[in-house]
Amino acid sequence: ASILKEAGYKTGLYTSPYILEFNERIAVNGESISNEELCEITAIVKTAADTMVDKPTEFELITAVAFLYFYSVKCDVVVLECGLGGRYDATNIIEQALVSVITGISIDHTSFLGNSVEEIAGEKAGIIKNNGICLWCSNDEKAEKVIVKEAERKNARIIKVDKSDLKVKTFSLSHTTFDYHCLTDVQIPLLGSFQPSNAANVISVVLVLRELGFEISDVDIKSGLLKTKWKARFEIISRKPLIIADGGHNPEGICAAVDSIKLYFGDKRVDVVTGVMKDKDYNMIADKISTVAENVFCITPDNPRALNATEYAALFANKGINAFSFDDIDSAVKSAVKHS
Repeated sequence: ASILKEAGYKTGLYTSPYILEFNERIAVNGESISNEELCEITAIVKTAADTMVDKPTEFELITAVAFLYFYSVKCDVVVLECGLGGRYDATNIIEQALVSVITGISIDHTSFLGNSVEEIAGEKAGIIKNNGICLWCSNDEKAEKVIVKEAERKNARIIKVDKSDLKVKTFSLSHTTFDYHCLTDVQIPLLGSFQPSNAANVISVVLVLRELGFEISDVDIKSGLLKTKWKARFEIISRKPLIIADGGHNPEGICAAVDSIKLYFGDKRVDVVTGVMKDKDYNMIADKISTVAENVFCITPDNPRALNATEYAALFANKGINAFSFDDIDSAVKSAVKHS
């Protein structure tokens, strides 16, 4: 979205969930929908929803609001993130897509998507359109077989992203620099061991859009990447003391966060403030965090699905890690900062 904006296209971006405020889920050219616009369009959607026998879900309502907003402000292009899976996701009501992007497959939302990589891949592959283009960005062979089969069934062109020439030059706590494809010294402000690979996926999408007639220069790509903002993914929110926020909550996300801690801090252990949902693989999460944690400050998230902080802390204590439980985030953070 940042690159398309830089190239002069009016670009909508739909994401979920939000980090700081609801409005950021629906944005155009990097600006969140205003409260006034949100209220106005929600009223229109509500009028339609009230006439329906089969009442829409909350996510379906939000998706309808986003689509109507993007239409009303006359976006040139929209970047849509699926909410859950793909095949039956509300965003997949669109009949055509310039390109369907499947970044990777991880075991998550098993009650909805299935218990195996193949089953989840089948749901994700549901976003592939008839006679469309699908960009596959992972190396998981089991998932790839499912996705390729679905692409063939829909007579869609499948492009596998080749990252063999991705060369990372700099990992620092201020920026990341890499070479990829025809671009050299690409700089991104986003931190984390995984971000160069993510950026390579994005560049690969842009190259497809160029084939389709989009005028996007190398300068647009580099400038768009440099200006990209993304909250709560290995984001530095304080430098003194150094505090990094990361929203990893499934196996892939936790592994990425832990790998990033090791990348930037080597063998040095860190203090970790963490909370988790009881429907997640919290034993695995505790195992991974224990490899980098000096002390762990556990909280009970404000959510009915939350795992109790005391129970969570016990997992770390059993692994020989100092662990403390707190009723709220504020007290946990204050204690962790004081200790650090």
